[in-house]
Amino acid sequence: MYFLIDALPTKNLHLLHELVPQASMVALLVNPNNAVAVGTELPSVQAAARALGLDLVVVKAAAERDIDAAFANVVQVRAGALIVASDSFIFGHRQQIISLAARHSIPTVYPWRDAPSGGGLLSYGTSLTDAYRLAGVYTGRILQGAKPIDLPVQQSTKFELVINLKTARALGLNVPDKLLALADEVIE
Repeated sequence: MYFLIDALPTKNLHLLHELVPQASMVALLVNPNNAVAVGTELPSVQAAARALGLDLVVVKAAAERDIDAAFANVVQVRAGALIVASDSFIFGHRQQIISLAARHSIPTVYPWRDAPSGGGLLSYGTSLTDAYRLAGVYTGRILQGAKPIDLPVQQSTKFELVINLKTARALGLNVPDKLLALADEVIE
């Protein structure tokens, strides 16, 4: 089982563009040590930004000290929004990222459902509940005698959009009705 994460930053760019259409410069926070982020996600986000007529600046963080420097760069180039790429290091520092985004008033989209609960603006990503359900099904089949090599490769195909309206108001953003209608959860 694996997650459909390669296309998430591109989808998140489109969501941010709908929410903050006046932002002509968007930043993407990636871990440069993550081969998927740099090799697959980055080129697709760059192409999507060009198609939308947006400038994209890539900021990198591979260590805790890099996160503050990445945000300083985002502020310096006056990026109007930020996309956070999916990565285990970045996930481990999500509260620091959420706090810095709030401190600098940067509309930010995250790949993790819990980010808006912690004060982030919005998230769009794979449903971990659905992924865990699939893992449980696999485990059950193996415990019933199936050979792992004989099981088909599956991935979670359920995605969740979560919007924090309190954060949107604090950033002076009006969330379009279209996004609210698509949201799986809206945090008031």
